[in-house]
Amino acid sequence: MKRNLIITLIILAIIGAGVNFAFAQSGSGMMGMGPGRMSPGMMESVNSEYEFLIKMIPHHEEAVANAKILRENTNREKMREFAADIIEVQNSEIEEMEKYLAEWYPDRVNNYQYQPMMGDYEGLTGEELDYYFLEDMIFHHMGAVMMSQQLIMQRLDEHREVYLLARSIRDSQHQEIFMMRDWLDSWY
Repeated sequence: MKRNLIITLIILAIIGAGVNFAFAQSGSGMMGMGPGRMSPGMMESVNSEYEFLIKMIPHHEEAVANAKILRENTNREKMREFAADIIEVQNSEIEEMEKYLAEWYPDRVNNYQYQPMMGDYEGLTGEELDYYFLEDMIFHHMGAVMMSQQLIMQRLDEHREVYLLARSIRDSQHQEIFMMRDWLDSWY
């Protein structure tokens, strides 16, 4: 099981490198990077449960903010449903993580500066928005999967609740990465 998960993460890293390469290519249209599109921050690493929580909250907040743009501007019902799911699930997880920080780390000062991983979707609609959102969100989900896997594999969790949350994020977003790749392959 662990070996399969490690192999899967390696494959995801390779896919992520391919996504970055595709966005770095010059040109116009769906296959080139348009102005203001994905400017990914580095993949984050975590060294403690506390770091996992303070880094995952803004990571989720970025996904929620962009999912709201998608929900309002896509023409595809599947994408609208996916956006609504991201908003619901990740808002719930944000609340859960904020509760843990308040309960277990009330005196810790959070100086973390999140680097956005997703592009600026202002003015995009329909096919163009769907394409850029899916490309960016695959990379974004890979970041969450990797942070979650680090917490689990390095046994950084100090509370069972955080371990369970990390496992849930890892598993659900891993499945969504493959779903988004399938959509890109089918639609573009």
